[in-house]
Amino acid sequence: MNEGIFLFQIFAILGFTWAAFRLGREALSALIAIEALLANFFVLKQITLFGMEVTPSDAFAIGSILSLNLLREYWGQDAAAKAARSSLLFLLFFAMMSQIHLLFQPSSHDTAQTAYLSLLLPSPRLFCASIATFFLVQRIDLKIFSALSRQISFAWRCSLSLVIVQLLDTLLFTLLGLWGTVAAPFEIILVSTLTKLIAIFLLTPLVTHLKHDALHRI
Repeated sequence: MNEGIFLFQIFAILGFTWAAFRLGREALSALIAIEALLANFFVLKQITLFGMEVTPSDAFAIGSILSLNLLREYWGQDAAAKAARSSLLFLLFFAMMSQIHLLFQPSSHDTAQTAYLSLLLPSPRLFCASIATFFLVQRIDLKIFSALSRQISFAWRCSLSLVIVQLLDTLLFTLLGLWGTVAAPFEIILVSTLTKLIAIFLLTPLVTHLKHDALHRI
């Protein structure tokens, strides 16, 4: 079941990316921020995928970078950099508001506080590592994607930058957030990287179709 849901998740993310792209720069920028938030909010859930222990939030991280590359390709470096800064601002806003929300004392009839505590009160180290890693990866992706020759197709430039930055994302998050707290950090790096490579491999032909659609639109 998880494998089927994983595939559906990838197609759904690409579908909403296409819809946001059709709506324009503002919608794509908003989607980048939302996917950044979902990637960091859902990172605590662990699932079994293809026999490996992974987190389903990786697909949102890849979707956000894909949207960022689209923004850079069609609206320029400044628009993409502004979207990256905005996503960091919204992540910090969410982090602050979630902690303020937890400060409210629940009434005797409340049944949600325990769930909110589980979701919104993760280890500060994990949350800070996730936000810092995500922002750094966005910035590095913009530089890598810009450095790649435009003679290479958009789909392959996007896939190549995704492979590089997602490997970096996995390394940074494991070192900053998990090192010293898990028994096998290198296994986590390997499994997470393999899962991201599978997602990127599945996205590449779909991104090619998105590029063809864009040529008729732009």
